[in-house]
Parts: sequence; C-alpha cells; structure tokens
Amino acid sequence: MDQTHASSPLAGAVHDLATEVVLALRSGDHLATVCGAAGIDEENRTGIAAVRVIGADLLLPSVLYGRHPHPGDVAVLDRAVREFPPKPDAPAATAWSHWHMISTLQRMAPPAPGAAATGTYAEPDAAWLEEAPWQAFTHQLSVLAPLAVPAAPSAVQRAAANRAVDLARGFVRAVRRRDWLQAAGAGRWLAAIGGEPATLGLDRGLDFVELMGGHDPRVALHVRAARLMAEARAR
Repeated sequence: MDQTHASSPLAGAVHDLATEVVLALRSGDHLATVCGAAGIDEENRTGIAAVRVIGADLLLPSVLYGRHPHPGDVAVLDRAVREFPPKPDAPAATAWSHWHMISTLQRMAPPAPGAAATGTYAEPDAAWLEEAPWQAFTHQLSVLAPLAVPAAPSAVQRAAANRAVDLARGFVRAVRRRDWLQAAGAGRWLAAIGGEPATLGLDRGLDFVELMGGHDPRVALHVRAARLMAEARAR
C-alpha cells in the first residue's frame, strides 16, 4: 500500500484498488484479480468497504473488454453488496451505486444454477437529476461515473444523454477549478454518451486532466475508461 496517498486504512485500500483497476485497463489483462493484487479478500472488512467505494468499477476491465471477470473479484463485490446495503435515508447517489453494483454482478457474473443470487434492488428514482442546476448535475454525475459504461442503460444514463451540453459546461468548469476528479468523471460520461459540442475538445481536455490529476488513480481510472469507450465508439 502506498502510504503517501493514504490518510486512513480505508483511503489506502481505495487507492490500491483503483490503482489495480487502472493497471488492468491499461494491460487488458482480464485474468488478473484486482482484489488479489491489492491484497483484499472476502474476509478483509476494510477492503470490502473500499470495494463499496469503488463500486462496480471493480469489474470495469471485464466490462470494457467484454471478458469474464475473475471469480475472486466477483466474490468480493458480491460480499460488498451484501455487507453494505444503503440505509433507507441514504443519498440518492449511494442508492444508485448499490443498484449498479447488483446489476453489474447479474450481467457479468450470473449465479450458477442452484446458487444463491445477490438479490434484487429496484432502480432508484432519477427525476431529481432532470431539474438540477448544471453545476450540481455535473457533480452528481461525476459521483456516479461508474454508471458511465456501455450496454448498461439506466435513468441516470438517459439523463446524462439529455444534458450533454450541461455536462460539457460542467467539465470545463471542473477543469478551471482544478477539480480533477469531477472533471474526469464528467469526461467519462461524455465519452460514454457522445453528443458533446465539437468545440469542447474532449480528447485534449482529458489529456490535460490526466497530466494534472493523474497521480490520483481514481482520476486515471475515469480517464482511461473514457478513452477506451471513445475508441470503441470510433470503430
């Protein structure tokens, strides 16, 4: 664990997990286990909590490369879903993250016949996103950047597609404010949905975000995901 980036055991575990996801995205190696490389298993409660923070991005390399995820990563993500369900008064972003973790597990690693399923969780409401000011909209979409993946329709993704110009404005604002994590999340959404103004220069913008904020593996994760999705759309 790189303690220079860890202000707490949880922050360190999140940093390590995000780093391993980035390495897998860059290498395309779907056989490696993200959790195993980060020293996390089903009995590591701090690690399980870190997976709850990373969310479904734990399986992002498999999602974007279209390959089966490592069973160890599936088991840890499933444990995180079971151990940390959202409370009734949880923020909407937390509910959406939980829903996306479950839907990703069901899509990428359906249980074998006779095995216990993770369970169901109704898709949360997203009407609040439709009326949110563009600044708040960009902030919330950045928090929900793990939902910005292909072939995973949701009300959040539809809201993003309907407000691509607002997301582009938010991307520029985040860059100007040097909020690299928010900029990377917004850029990931724009790469996933398309429709951004041609004058935005998203590719160059993402290069700058990575240059300035890429020391944070969460920033690097979103930027790499954005590039992979943009490349897939261009093919």
